[in-house]
Amino acid sequence: MKLGVICDGISRDLAHALTVMDEFGLEYAELQFVGDTEVGDHTRQEIAEIKTLLDRHGKPVSCLSRHIFAGMTTANRPGDDLHVQHMDALKRVIDMAHQLGSPLVRIMSSKKEQILWGRNGAEQWNVAEGAWDTLPPLIAPAVELARAEGLTLVIETGNGTMVNSNYTARRLIHDLDAKDTLRVLWDPANNCWCHETAYPDGYEELQGGYLGHVHIKDVQVDTPRALLEVREMGKGQLANQFQPMATAMRADGYDGVISFESVYHPGDGDFEAGFRQSIELFKALFGD
Repeated sequence: MKLGVICDGISRDLAHALTVMDEFGLEYAELQFVGDTEVGDHTRQEIAEIKTLLDRHGKPVSCLSRHIFAGMTTANRPGDDLHVQHMDALKRVIDMAHQLGSPLVRIMSSKKEQILWGRNGAEQWNVAEGAWDTLPPLIAPAVELARAEGLTLVIETGNGTMVNSNYTARRLIHDLDAKDTLRVLWDPANNCWCHETAYPDGYEELQGGYLGHVHIKDVQVDTPRALLEVREMGKGQLANQFQPMATAMRADGYDGVISFESVYHPGDGDFEAGFRQSIELFKALFGD
């Protein structure tokens, strides 16, 4: 399968990150921060320099991953100041995607209300009434923009966001009637927080053409204690699920990119060291 990495998980020095990618035979570069600058905020000259580096190393871009719509709440509405800021940023990222040949742009969703739907009394006493209904109108203008620009958006299943499971991601795509333009960026480690089992439960939600991109890392969650621990790959709660996930994606002909997300360090803040501890297992599980 097509393997890559979120480059700034190795280093925000893109030249160094690409050299490390060469060392381990990773083909696809996902860009989030280059230098101290988030994608969408680089100058045209900086984008040209980024393209030169990518071309020199022969690395196509899999996705541009800015935190579009992250931090918004159910109080936000389309056209308010914060929404306009995010939409303006999205326009800049899409322009950068055209320049770098990225087929995907990542978006996020607004902050999570814990209980969105209920029955047998919960609908009256426990549900955050109307919370979910605020989300599709926020995302709809982004879908329309991407559709006009000929790009695909991928919405990440995120910690603490309204879309924090494959179920909610698929439901949003349905509500927007946007399967042609909006797909799921599946981060199964993030989904652990809401206790959606990656395989088979989470994966089955994505069958039928909903999966657009994948992030892989390993974690251990302790929801009652509000504690999240990133772990070396194969030593967290996803250890026994990576293989069936990979097998299912191969069997179903998934042709998108699987990006390793290097957010683990061995206790000393050295994320490149964490990357090196995990990358061979990632390749063994998800590579050809």
